[in-house]
Amino acid sequence: MQCLKSMLSSIEILILAAIQGISEFLPVSSVAHLVLVSKYYAFNNQNLLIDICLHLGSLIAIIFYFRKDLFNFIQNKTFLIKILISTIPIIPVGYILYQTGLINHLRSLEIIGWTSLIFGLLLYVSDKVKITKKIDTEFNNKSAIIIGLFQVIALIPGVSRTGITITSGRLLGFNRFDSAKISFFLSIPTLAAASLLGIYNIYKVGSAELNFLAIIAVIFSFIFSYFTIAVFLNYIKKFSLNIFVIYRILLSLLLLFIAYL
Repeated sequence: MQCLKSMLSSIEILILAAIQGISEFLPVSSVAHLVLVSKYYAFNNQNLLIDICLHLGSLIAIIFYFRKDLFNFIQNKTFLIKILISTIPIIPVGYILYQTGLINHLRSLEIIGWTSLIFGLLLYVSDKVKITKKIDTEFNNKSAIIIGLFQVIALIPGVSRTGITITSGRLLGFNRFDSAKISFFLSIPTLAAASLLGIYNIYKVGSAELNFLAIIAVIFSFIFSYFTIAVFLNYIKKFSLNIFVIYRILLSLLLLFIAYL
């Protein structure tokens, strides 16, 4: 019986890690998928510690994947400063939304369905913008601030942080690969902030034991995140973002159908 319970718990962690690792780095909204799955299945192992471990796995994956770029940032801090500038707007707004509980009022199927649809269509429009800029020479402080302000919109469930940052990058004239690269670099301080806030909340509530499930949550999340980053970046070098737009439209229609059924 205990063996069966452990196996079911591991499967739950695998599902949660797949949702986190894949949807975190694709322009499809991780919240939309988590809400949809949670509607039909109640996770017994979805708690604050597991959430932190899932985010931590994604954070380790992106740091490991871009380790050479990050090492170059140590030598050339200009790009790193721009990434930090882009991150500044979302931290205070996110903190206020979560601390006041306002974020919970936005987690309805109706809102997630409509935001998935609207910002999916905006992603399509942005992908038609002519490429006029390169990340190496034209990602300046102004671009960083604009993308950072767009990222704040991702606090609304269903928008997708990756989706809106890629959208803003394309609207500014960067190509798909560079827009995605900026988006992934922006996820580093965001994921780090989320992890630290979660750790702080655990500290306030009381100590949490780092158990087996927490460890495999980090491992599974790392694996799914790493391969998603690699496959996605390779994909957008050759193809448009249309497949993600179509997927978002279908997902939003499903969510709205359930919401208004």
